[in-house]
Amino acid sequence: MEKANMEQQLADINQKLDFITATMAEYQRKQREMDELKNDLTLIARDVFDSAVTELNEVAPYFDTGDLVHLLKKLLRNTRNINRLLTQMESVEGLFQDLKPLGKQMFDQMLETLNEMDRKGYFEFMKEATKIVDTIVTSFSVEDVRLLRENITSILLTIKGITQPDMLQTVNSALQFFKKMDITIDRDISYGMLLKEIRDPEVKKGLLFMLEFVKSMAKPNNGKTEQTT
Repeated sequence: MEKANMEQQLADINQKLDFITATMAEYQRKQREMDELKNDLTLIARDVFDSAVTELNEVAPYFDTGDLVHLLKKLLRNTRNINRLLTQMESVEGLFQDLKPLGKQMFDQMLETLNEMDRKGYFEFMKEATKIVDTIVTSFSVEDVRLLRENITSILLTIKGITQPDMLQTVNSALQFFKKMDITIDRDISYGMLLKEIRDPEVKKGLLFMLEFVKSMAKPNNGKTEQTT
């Protein structure tokens, strides 16, 4: 019985020794891994430090420790402003997200409008209008444009006078008269008949108009009333 107990105790001790040995082996493995990691980190840290020293040496003439302290103080003093700025940026981002559908809608509407303009011939019209401008530029010299600029007031006044209702009526009457210029007179006209026609008020007005027109065209100032000082 005692022999069996001793064997059991020896087995327990061997089991515990195996556990301890395995634990020590695992600890030694982890220790080696930690040592290797520490060595690797040491090498990396040394490289980083050397690189930092090199980079700092390049900016050393332009940098002072006091500048860094001053910058940190400024950042601390403006923390609220920075937070407010970040909040505004977030708001702008939200607004941009909200406006994206509207922007797409506006873009689609613009494309639809352009298509409608193209269908109606706006672009073809502008193309031909450009050709008109090109023809004007190539047909007139700079001197012609200068003369046009100097006389534009007189031209506009003439156009304004022509477009007055009474002038348009007169021009229309003259056109109607010229349309009837091919009429034939099938009877003899005597001087008495002419004198009778001359006494007609409308004929008198027409003759007076023709006389005034001829006199106006004969004046050096082309019919303009001379200004008195």
